[in-house]
Amino acid sequence: MGRRKTLAESAAVPGRRMTGRGVAALLSGVGLAIAANVLSAPILLYLAVLLFALLVLSAIAVFAPRRRAVVGRTVTADLLTVGDDTTVRLRLDLRTMMRAPAGAWHDVLPRAVRGGSSGDFPSADAERTSNGVTMTMTYPISGARRGLASLGPLMLRTEDPFGLFARAEELGEVTPITVVPAILPLPRLTDKTGRAGGTAQTSSHRLGQGSDNLSPRRYVPGDSMRRIHWRATAHRGDLMVRQEEQESSPDALVVLDRAGARWPSTAEAADPEAFDHAVTACAAVAVHLVDHGYAVDVVDATGVLIGRLRGAEDERDGLLVALAAVSPRSGERDAGLPAASEGHTIGPLVVITGSIDEVDAAALPHGGAGTPILLATAPAPDALTAAAAHGWHTAVLGEDPALAWADAGAQEEPAHVSV
Repeated sequence: MGRRKTLAESAAVPGRRMTGRGVAALLSGVGLAIAANVLSAPILLYLAVLLFALLVLSAIAVFAPRRRAVVGRTVTADLLTVGDDTTVRLRLDLRTMMRAPAGAWHDVLPRAVRGGSSGDFPSADAERTSNGVTMTMTYPISGARRGLASLGPLMLRTEDPFGLFARAEELGEVTPITVVPAILPLPRLTDKTGRAGGTAQTSSHRLGQGSDNLSPRRYVPGDSMRRIHWRATAHRGDLMVRQEEQESSPDALVVLDRAGARWPSTAEAADPEAFDHAVTACAAVAVHLVDHGYAVDVVDATGVLIGRLRGAEDERDGLLVALAAVSPRSGERDAGLPAASEGHTIGPLVVITGSIDEVDAAALPHGGAGTPILLATAPAPDALTAAAAHGWHTAVLGEDPALAWADAGAQEEPAHVSV
């Protein structure tokens, strides 16, 4: 068992080299040759020559044969969620001029996944012929952290029958894998907007979508000329704009602050995984809101769209894939936060950030949002108090977003509600 573990671990280092046993055999041969000359003992010289010949034959058996390999790798799940398990199926078709010696295989795994990806070569059920080996291996993996990663390459280490020389090489290509954040359940908002739900918001702002029978409103400075309702303008004599253009504003807005200054990457940082916690919270909040009837836009602090949820399954997968690849922007400050929340006045506005001080928190606008929520992983001592004074529901964000969501004013829906 110990030798097998050593082979599997060392298979990750490609190259051809002499093993510890081979070095011992070489030194023994040199010692025997010296002793034979000093002691005038021919038998010792014969033993030395035998060891040298064995070393040469072992080296030829390991190093000389040319190998051609075809590696196929399939993953059961298209998207792997952090904390979930799936299975990897690996097929190796190895062709060589000579009978392939025994050894160990090891499939290289990224940090994003965990699993036992090594074993004996050839396996017990392998099809072995005079010029090659065909074998199929399966092993389980689980999502460890979000990210875009790759499985592989396959590392194969073989030794001669005497264990004097070893050959380790990379075989096949890598297989991309996407590990998406886990969607954790959240309690419902106790705020009026949360109790009404996104369905109420949608029905009041989306009735008659795309038609001309909505009540237009008067033009105000700043409205786009493309929103002019010409039929109503001609009828009333004043410039009128289409009321249904409110549909362009999402019922709920989730802002993930990616400013590099918010997410220190030094070893002294209190929580080096804080950004991952923020991304997990972002996914949980967005899915929670869309499940409760809201149309959700997820943007970064500069207003760049990360994902849009309107209830379709492919939209949810698209958002999770985008969040799997998202990372802090190097050197970016928080100047984009006003632009991200500007004009959002319909439903919940959730801002998720990292380290934020009192001055920035006090200047953070919410545009009159129905429920402004600020979640910060590393706020300054008085930062959340300053934000709360301007109407924000605040909480410190840790590993469990449900705790922060509850601290920000959410709790489970009561078992019985009188209407």
